[in-house]
Amino acid sequence: MSWYELRAPVPEGCDGILSDEALEFVADLVDTFRDRRAALLELRRERQVQIDSGINPRFLPETKAIRESDWSIAPVPKDLLDRRVEITGPVDRKMMINALNSGAKVFMADFEDALSPTWENVVQGQRNLVDAYRRTLSLDTPDKQYRLGDDLATLVVRPRGWHLVEKHFHVDEQPAPASLFDFGLFIFHGGRAALEAGTGPYLYLPKLESHLEARLWNDVFTWAEERLDIPHGTIKATVLIETILAAFEMDEILYELRDHAAGLNAGRWDYIFSIIKKFRRRPDKVLPDREQVTMTVPFMYAYTELLVATCHRRGAHAIGGMAAFIPNRSDPEVTERALTKVAEDKRREASQGFDGTWVAHPDLVETARAEFDAVLGDAPNQLDRLRDDVEVDARDLLDTHIRGGTITEKGIRTNVSVGIRYIASWLAGVGAAAIDNLMEDAATAEISRSQIWQWITHGAQMEDGRVVTRELVADIVEEEVSRIPGDVTEARRLFEQVALSEDFYEFLTIPAYDRLP
Repeated sequence: MSWYELRAPVPEGCDGILSDEALEFVADLVDTFRDRRAALLELRRERQVQIDSGINPRFLPETKAIRESDWSIAPVPKDLLDRRVEITGPVDRKMMINALNSGAKVFMADFEDALSPTWENVVQGQRNLVDAYRRTLSLDTPDKQYRLGDDLATLVVRPRGWHLVEKHFHVDEQPAPASLFDFGLFIFHGGRAALEAGTGPYLYLPKLESHLEARLWNDVFTWAEERLDIPHGTIKATVLIETILAAFEMDEILYELRDHAAGLNAGRWDYIFSIIKKFRRRPDKVLPDREQVTMTVPFMYAYTELLVATCHRRGAHAIGGMAAFIPNRSDPEVTERALTKVAEDKRREASQGFDGTWVAHPDLVETARAEFDAVLGDAPNQLDRLRDDVEVDARDLLDTHIRGGTITEKGIRTNVSVGIRYIASWLAGVGAAAIDNLMEDAATAEISRSQIWQWITHGAQMEDGRVVTRELVADIVEEEVSRIPGDVTEARRLFEQVALSEDFYEFLTIPAYDRLP
């Protein structure tokens, strides 16, 4: 038995979630796998040094046989065959109830980018999952009663990524990897509750950078299944392809997880962040304003095409990217224009061969479903559409040139304003923030601050001829903060730390987490 210590009080009503038996299970899980996790994080750092020196990512020669051989993942469960619309959101009670009742086929309950990981949020989220499986999840407010309906979305859970820790739970004097803490509590409580409810322990895996990281997850799943006497392959995982390095290893990632795999997802916002982050020292990879980096620019289109082709060749679902718009009932014209863009985006994904897509708000479910219904009809998916026409090579994945792309003062101001407002929300305990009619999560803030850092580092020229400097951005920060209501002093400090410093922070959520209770 591993020695462990809770360094925070048990949240109200969560004694059962943090039982001795559950914590011993999580501690043993952490003790078994944390050294491998640490080694893989070191491998990330080594690969970054290579990229900084000018060595581009490539398709791995040592795994060529896996890419070229004929194999498939294990069959997916019945309740994951039709995933045409998936809704995402954090694991607080109100949002979970609304998402599960939304009419979407799948709800991704998020412990990662859409959740501010306060101790209360994380542990109450685990409790909420169990209540959801048992259909006892409810909430009474002064204005409304929230209850689960009869037709619920299939629940899929996203734990935090390999790079984060859970500072409130220590094993042998070290904070536990957050991914193992989240997964361990989920599979111990929620996994059992899922099976009792007639579904299964289904997961989304974030921010993987290699097939070796997928192999670690697969071994974690097998270990948990053996310890809990669950049949091998019961756990099913969909992997978010949201890093440029993972895009070169999609076949290999599915292969490593083949007994536990369900599909891949095109995590578009984190993918843009990954391009900026990984090529941060490369002046030839400087991107223009975020709004100009659409899904039809070369590197984004290439990666989604390859994702669909890879998935369908292996019998795995391909899930499209996020539509983050929040319908504004007080402004019908804004809503109509936005819904038109959402429909166009989903129509493109359905025509590419995606089997489903993501939305962030219940009012978008109908719009997204209509576009996939038009292509799918009564079929649950497009797995039979193999996309043999797709030919994507390394140059396509790395083609970041955007014709006519520009850096503007408006783009800088948007990054500053959105970045600071999101961080302020995150520090206040809210990880899914409504900003300018969009439901934003941490990926938006990551793009915002990393673009500022990239433009300053390379002395990027704006469309009006000015050069982006620290002094220019500092002046804009001052002006934009004056327009934000409330006290955002701490959010401003953090934004300036991760956007204006000489060093690049791999994830802003790491220094931000130190500021959370």
